[in-house]
Amino acid sequence: MEAPILIALAQINATVGRFADNAALIVRAAQKAHEHGVDILVLPELALVGYQAEDLLLRPEFIKKQASEFENLCAKLAGFTGLHVLIGHVVKTAKGIHNCASLVVNGKVKGAYFKQELPNYSVFDEKRYFTAGSQSFTFTLKGHCFGVAICEDTWLPHVPEQAASAGAQTLLVLNASPYTMNKDDQRIEVMQNNICKHSMAVVYCNMVGGQDELVFDGNSFVLNGQGQLVQELNTFVQALGIVKLQTNALTAEQALPLAQAQQNNILPFNDLHKNNAEPPESEVWRALVLATQDYLGKNFFKKALLGLSGGIDSAVVLAIAVDALGAQHVQAVMMPSEYTADISVTDSQDMAQRLGISYHEVAIASMFEAYLSTLSPIFGNLPLDTTEENLQARIRGTLLMAMSNKFGSVVLTTGNKSELATGYCTLYGDMAGGFAMLKDLPKTWVYRLAQWRNTITPAIPERIITRPPSAELRPDQTDQDSLPEYDILDGIIERMMEQDQSSEEIIAAGYDRHEVEKVARLLRINEYKRRQGAPGPKLTRRAFGRDWRYPITNGYPF
Repeated sequence: MEAPILIALAQINATVGRFADNAALIVRAAQKAHEHGVDILVLPELALVGYQAEDLLLRPEFIKKQASEFENLCAKLAGFTGLHVLIGHVVKTAKGIHNCASLVVNGKVKGAYFKQELPNYSVFDEKRYFTAGSQSFTFTLKGHCFGVAICEDTWLPHVPEQAASAGAQTLLVLNASPYTMNKDDQRIEVMQNNICKHSMAVVYCNMVGGQDELVFDGNSFVLNGQGQLVQELNTFVQALGIVKLQTNALTAEQALPLAQAQQNNILPFNDLHKNNAEPPESEVWRALVLATQDYLGKNFFKKALLGLSGGIDSAVVLAIAVDALGAQHVQAVMMPSEYTADISVTDSQDMAQRLGISYHEVAIASMFEAYLSTLSPIFGNLPLDTTEENLQARIRGTLLMAMSNKFGSVVLTTGNKSELATGYCTLYGDMAGGFAMLKDLPKTWVYRLAQWRNTITPAIPERIITRPPSAELRPDQTDQDSLPEYDILDGIIERMMEQDQSSEEIIAAGYDRHEVEKVARLLRINEYKRRQGAPGPKLTRRAFGRDWRYPITNGYPF
């Protein structure tokens, strides 16, 4: 009978440039794998470096220090006799810098694979940094031949076909594949089409964790040679999944935690195995929770601060922040003006009490009047317009940034994707801050998240969800005074921004010409605002920031 082979996938949360910490995560995973008799341990793409390292990769000292840490790591792995560890790191050769997967056994490098397909689209710029490899790499263990590939290699047919031709029966794939909605099913389908069609099994290990504008979901999985799902780890948790390979048959053994579960209000979703019955709202919520935890934690911020308005956006941001950081690390400030409705103050107080956070009220009416008085000699008898509306938002932004400086808290901005697309936000006002968690979340999704979160615990007062949205910067103002209804607006934005449809194509699909042309104009003229906004995590097919690179000076009509 053929001897069984135990294979483990370690989806770990690496931090860019923190080599020693990343190495410690790798050693911890290797130790746990070794304790459970594992033969092969697969780690994510660039696990030692973190992803994306961007222009740090252009610094010679960065490459040198990473190479030194890799040597130290190999020495530490020597203690796990017989364990074959596939480590993602960078290697410098005479040809350039390579995105590499090295096979380390008993502390020695037994072979290496250089990534061949370098993505250069969407959020990826790998051709800026890396030199592509051209050769397959296989190794044999207990009579079974394994091939190695890295992420993008498997999204195209060439590399899997090359591995199959070299005799590979199972392809071990290291990945740093960022999260977007519904991407898990897409990954599995692509692996089935490109790898399993060669009767190769797939061991797909993906990174987990937040990194600036990206969040990685993990969701590592194993497919047998027929494309059937054998093992699937949950999203947004560090975990070690183990499968057994025997007589070319794969079976799931167990999944083990690699970190303590976060103690928060969404504990039911910290299971290690993927729950396919989980609603999409909970997955997006957990993406935002992890992105917030890591943005603050990896940058050594302990507290978050936000302006609480009594509206839906700030309510959702507050609830996510509390789930991510704990109530003791979150502070909210209500800054009413003469246009702020009483129910906005009441609902803000209610929500702060429900979540147990630090809450303050700072009225801005006197400050607003002081600004108006100071500017009156210049403005003269000009009528009131958005200038005065924006002044209120900028006063609030200034107050929040002052508190941020004083207490060392990161200001969480509360704008959503629909507002950023149309410029329905104030530069140096409600856009002021350090992290924009809803930056890539359409307004309709903000409502969906609020309603879902209240099914766990009633965190958000119902009136905040049901009342018409308003910036409350002038009397009786609602968002729809300036914008189409959000379900219509979000449909136009998705087609125009994510699908690159022209205005005429969108109109032909049934949308009103006036509304489409208005949105197209707003999208174009507000690029300068978005360039100055805070970073936030990518969630949709196309996000503002790295994924959207349009010129500010631009006369092309969408």
